[in-house]
Amino acid sequence: MALHVSEERSELGRSLLERKAMTPDWVETFMAVPRAFFLPEVMWPFNMDSGTHVRVSWREDPKAWLRYADADLPIVTQWDDGDSEASGTVPTSSLSMPSVVFRMLSALDVKPGQRVLEIGTGTGWNAGLLANRLGLDNVTSIEIDPKVADAARDRLAAHGLLGLVLTRDGVLGDPAGAPYDRLIATAGLRQIPTAWIEQLRPGGVLVAPWGTHYSNADAVVRLTTDSQGASGHFVGPVEFMKLRSQRLPFDGHSAYVSNGTAGADRSTTDVTEAELLGESRFDPRTFAIGLRVRDCYRSMAAKRDGARPVWFYGLDDRSWACVMFRDGQNADVWQDGPRRLWDEVLEALGWWHAADQPGHERFGLTVAKDGSQQAWLDSPEAAWPV
Repeated sequence: MALHVSEERSELGRSLLERKAMTPDWVETFMAVPRAFFLPEVMWPFNMDSGTHVRVSWREDPKAWLRYADADLPIVTQWDDGDSEASGTVPTSSLSMPSVVFRMLSALDVKPGQRVLEIGTGTGWNAGLLANRLGLDNVTSIEIDPKVADAARDRLAAHGLLGLVLTRDGVLGDPAGAPYDRLIATAGLRQIPTAWIEQLRPGGVLVAPWGTHYSNADAVVRLTTDSQGASGHFVGPVEFMKLRSQRLPFDGHSAYVSNGTAGADRSTTDVTEAELLGESRFDPRTFAIGLRVRDCYRSMAAKRDGARPVWFYGLDDRSWACVMFRDGQNADVWQDGPRRLWDEVLEALGWWHAADQPGHERFGLTVAKDGSQQAWLDSPEAAWPV
């Protein structure tokens, strides 16, 4: 592949700087380590207009391939844990949007001479950026998938950026190489592994996408370690493929609802669809509800003929709830099981409004040495378990 500084890539760099997604200290590395170096010949960029992934081949259309490589879009590079060579059911490895990559690197705040542990090598681009900035000996990356790890090693080596890439479960970290100054994860988490905190120096920084099972959305958290564990604020919403050992433990709709809504408690609500869901999948109210309603998974069907059902499933029992929104009408609600999940969601939504509708940045996370997690709003002194 013959690569050059395309107009699209130059425009991407300017755009990242203008939006403050990339800080000036990363410009030299951005120019030296093109994203295209780390992409496979066949890839599946996410088309924002259609909301779908499109197949793009270097051999079939190199201009389109380069255009997508230099666009601020996420690109899927593996489906179904490698079981499918073509577009499959579930994307399981990808290259994140450049704006997300550089926002997370900015939050990591690396300094010369520091050692970094990366969890989730993927294509190797993030490891390559760090190696260019800090030196090969200061970057260790871990990838659970052997084929993905081998491909990343080949790409990094081809461009003189190969540090240490380990093939293992990233949950374990790298005890042999500890302590590290920084740790960055490129997979979505629902629980921060205690090994990661233990393998950071006191005052070390951990940056990772974290969220709850309530939705697939995450938020980047920046934690600083101390003698008690680690604590810090969230810095903005993202969405990542989940760490394999922390994927959603959901047994499917039929495990909860075998007889339709028959026998469930029925009521109505004047809460509207917009009031519950907000303006986008990254609406902070969704994040807040997930923090307040523990062990709950929300699922939304597509809107059809002015109606949309939203389901809630308890992950600690078989409780469920469904609210059926219809344009111009109060919504019907059904609840069944020991938990009143819709009531819990309503209470959480009311709490979010009473707190002046906080965005992601007002929330924080504290992780104790025993692995227990607490979320908080504005201050760790007002925390609750998650």
